[in-house]
Amino acid sequence: MHPAHTKTVVMAIAAALTIGLYVGLEAVDVRVENSKTFDFKGVRTWAWNPDGAGDVRMARTQTDDPDAMKRRAEPWIRDAAETELMRRGLQQVSTGPDLTLTYFLLLSTTMSAQTMGQFLPATAGWGLPPFAEATQSLKMMNQGSLVLDFSANHVVVWRGVAQAQIKPGTDDSKREAVLREGVRDLVKRYPPK
Repeated sequence: MHPAHTKTVVMAIAAALTIGLYVGLEAVDVRVENSKTFDFKGVRTWAWNPDGAGDVRMARTQTDDPDAMKRRAEPWIRDAAETELMRRGLQQVSTGPDLTLTYFLLLSTTMSAQTMGQFLPATAGWGLPPFAEATQSLKMMNQGSLVLDFSANHVVVWRGVAQAQIKPGTDDSKREAVLREGVRDLVKRYPPK
């Protein structure tokens, strides 16, 4: 192969990998907030909330079953959190933890629509577009937010929120991968800098 062609192929592969990594990173949006007065330097241990590791709230359809979703998703969330927190050097204990962890999984459906003429200015005379509106783009997605709360003495001192959109009909392996990615991306931001 000619050296010029080799360079072109290498550049194309590098560009494709960069785009692929960028798209993968955009899958889960992460935000973290923490208490400015709490000292995270002395934190060494954690435990799940003794009243329950977390809760699932759903607002998608009338037939939503949060309990069934909790039975499916909680093992993934717990396993991912325990693994990632161990990697960060925090030890899970059964009594007397420095921090207590609680998760919340919030599931809903979002919809966005664009209509023909939506971005055109209105006519001066009547304030109406020069043609009847017609939907040109309709996007419906299942949206979920995973919230992780670290509490000390029943006060939240660190909160992370990971949000993602999942297409309807996505299989459980993809859902599990997105939840694990959300937990991993959140825990990477602990402790606050």
